Amino acid sequence: MAERETIELTRDVNIVTIPEGNHGTLKKGETVTIHQSLGNNYTVITELGHMVRIAGADADALGKEPLELHTLVDETTPEMVEKNCWEVMKTVYDPEIPVNIVDLGLVYHCQVTPREDGKNDVHVMMTLTAPGCGMGPVIQSDVEKCIRALPGVANVEVEVVLDPPWSREMMSEVAQVQLGLF
Repeated sequence: MAERETIELTRDVNIVTIPEGNHGTLKKGETVTIHQSLGNNYTVITELGHMVRIAGADADALGKEPLELHTLVDETTPEMVEKNCWEVMKTVYDPEIPVNIVDLGLVYHCQVTPREDGKNDVHVMMTLTAPGCGMGPVIQSDVEKCIRALPGVANVEVEVVLDPPWSREMMSEVAQVQLGLF
């Protein structure tokens, strides 16, 4: 990640405002400063000081290459699909926090159920750092998209639950060190 890189947009780009989660557009020629480029998305600060998220699919508007999804294994057994699910969920970040959602402790459960056609259904239970988080649906969608792209996956359900509520104690040691809490 390039720290605080300022870039002029090469085309109009769809954005999501942070933390509200509202959708909008930035115009070609506007200047943004990259605040965070983790996972497959960019958190940027606009000229007016607003924090917004630009999807990795629109990386070209920033002059960047989109991140390719890499799986650990190509096997599609339920065990290997689950392993891949956990790995790709580590590429999903809360746009305000530079730690992936797995290390943040937001993912409570990932269950893979084999189907008769050889594919698998995946059910994920996750939470948010705050119940009213406007970015919740965006993060939930990110999880669904990255799992749906895995080999051997048929259906994906990502359920957001608020009980038990998230707390800092749910973060991994790595996350606590990254955030200076340890």
